[in-house]
Amino acid sequence: MADTDQVAEADRLAATLEGPLEHLRQARPFAKPRFQAQVLDVVGRLLRAPGGIEKLHLLAPRMDAAGLFAGSDWDAPANLLPGLVSGTLEHGAPASVSAEAVSLLRLLAVARGETEHPGIHAAAARRFLTQVLALNMRRFFGATDEAARAAGTQQTATDALFRYLADHVGFQDVLGELVDEIWRILRQRPIQVAPAKDMIAQIAITLSERGGEVGDRRLGADRLVSALFGPTAACMGDPGLERYRERLAMMDETDLRHEAQGLARAMHDTGLVSDYHAAFLLWVLDTEHDGMIADTLGLGSTGRDCLQQHRGLVIELIQRAVRPETAQALYGLSLLLDRGILHHGPIAPAFRRQLELAPCPAVAERLSVAGLHVAQPADLLLAGCIQVLGQPLGVGQGANPTCQSARAIAMWGQNDPDYLLHLVAQAARMDTVLMHFEGRAINSGALPEGLAIGAPLDADPVSVVLVPHLDRIYAEMGRLCADRNDDPHIWINPEFHGWWVGRVCAVAVDVPTGALAGAEDFIARFHMAYHPDYNGGEPVIHPQPAGVAATDAAGRFVGWHAITILRVAPDREGEMRVYFYNPNNDSGQDWGKGAVVSTHGAGERFGEASLPFETFASRLYLFHEDGMRPAPACRPSQDILACVTQEARKTWAAGRQEISGEAISRLAATEQPA
Repeated sequence: MADTDQVAEADRLAATLEGPLEHLRQARPFAKPRFQAQVLDVVGRLLRAPGGIEKLHLLAPRMDAAGLFAGSDWDAPANLLPGLVSGTLEHGAPASVSAEAVSLLRLLAVARGETEHPGIHAAAARRFLTQVLALNMRRFFGATDEAARAAGTQQTATDALFRYLADHVGFQDVLGELVDEIWRILRQRPIQVAPAKDMIAQIAITLSERGGEVGDRRLGADRLVSALFGPTAACMGDPGLERYRERLAMMDETDLRHEAQGLARAMHDTGLVSDYHAAFLLWVLDTEHDGMIADTLGLGSTGRDCLQQHRGLVIELIQRAVRPETAQALYGLSLLLDRGILHHGPIAPAFRRQLELAPCPAVAERLSVAGLHVAQPADLLLAGCIQVLGQPLGVGQGANPTCQSARAIAMWGQNDPDYLLHLVAQAARMDTVLMHFEGRAINSGALPEGLAIGAPLDADPVSVVLVPHLDRIYAEMGRLCADRNDDPHIWINPEFHGWWVGRVCAVAVDVPTGALAGAEDFIARFHMAYHPDYNGGEPVIHPQPAGVAATDAAGRFVGWHAITILRVAPDREGEMRVYFYNPNNDSGQDWGKGAVVSTHGAGERFGEASLPFETFASRLYLFHEDGMRPAPACRPSQDILACVTQEARKTWAAGRQEISGEAISRLAATEQPA
């Protein structure tokens, strides 16, 4: 009887929700907050009622569609951060707890194909839930402690919600999917690995407490855990840094060299750097075993030569930038040396300038907040510079609409590193950046905010310092050519990024009307500019900015997105592919209709994404080319052009009108503004 009464209570509350939900749906935007509060109040009671979570699962898509999240961060699910969910559910106000719960159940419905959402597709929703569950494994395993017991009913409801999500995502697959997901992200070698480290820490706890329930998925999980907490025999079992240093003191030269090589193997295998690795290198320097630096970093011949030529500078960089809290700088330093860029004349003196640079108070505060105060701001920024120059394709925009700025930082890190260090020095010292547009000076300090509101906090230190300024400058350049009746990137991209950007720009869209403009001619020009079979075999010499029409997993248009074309080459199967840089934190995306972006297994280097040439062309809307070159040898066949154009019309160009190719021809001749 008691169970029947409890079920009846959930039914009664769900029925009570119908009235406020209908009022919310019909309310005008300014009146929605009133009815949101009423809905969330009933949601809170349903969460605590037996069977209430199932009711909310069914109602979540309706609540979302009615406007429950209007005016809040939950209204843009693609921008939500998995790491914030637990804090909201544990410490948030009752209304926030209810909203977070409905948001998760809404995403569960999307992930299971029960509904669709214009802001996120099923694969992304499932990935988000998997990460949330990974960060809260203890909650749905049923582990409790005194704090959980003291929290009472709300804690019980939250744990029940996590168990419900795990049951419906499928916990038997959660750990396996999580391990696969972490490896997929790490193969892209991002600079920001804190989310991955957090998830690995949760996996370590789970393996320790309930390893017997994991099964054959344990091997991949153990590799990740050991990379962070026990990459060598000397630190196996995670003994702590002090005990580890004691063990090092007892080793002879041969054992130390084996330790160095083992740490380096683990680092290059995963892209993760253990705290023990940083502690080892600092101990080596303190005890005058600096002949082991090359082995500890896992350097190749170029890196060893750079180290030999710039030994004093490298040691200074390590002593200032590397510590257990900033251990990832070691991986950046290893790759920086192997790139050989210290042999480029301006780089060594630019790093010496960076060693002496003291950020101004405003910049220091931003760095401290973003870096969680783990090191002095100047040292954090130095570590960030090392990482960006070592891993330029690891720069990510975070949850910020600043793809152009992230792309620029990555491009300069790859192609013009001394210019990037020049900009960093400007921004750090003066909290401003000076650039020029068509001869006109633009000072970021005198400009209003751009797309980024404040500094990004979920980005690398270089981005924290530079992105607010680059964002303002980019927006100002757009304002300066807003009256030219064409896509502003025609003029902005060469001025903003560098001399190597092609001065001829092709755009597949007529900007004033949004119509397709000479689509087949656009596709043909892209082939003749970039495809080796049509451009005389000329490779991509410098990275070129380009724009894609981003689409979701259903092929629906999402928005315009900035990427960089890095190279065009056949993969191992002989298929011609475009390899490109995507400033999103995760480049492995499903753009729908068979356009699944690959980041591993199709010839990609670390940080690259790729698509078959024609598939990439079907999502492209803007590219640059060099106008000073011989006429192309041949034009693609009409069958190829028609097929690629049709793919565009079925996806991002669906519903767009089409105009003649005259707009394309006119843009091809546009090198300077009228």
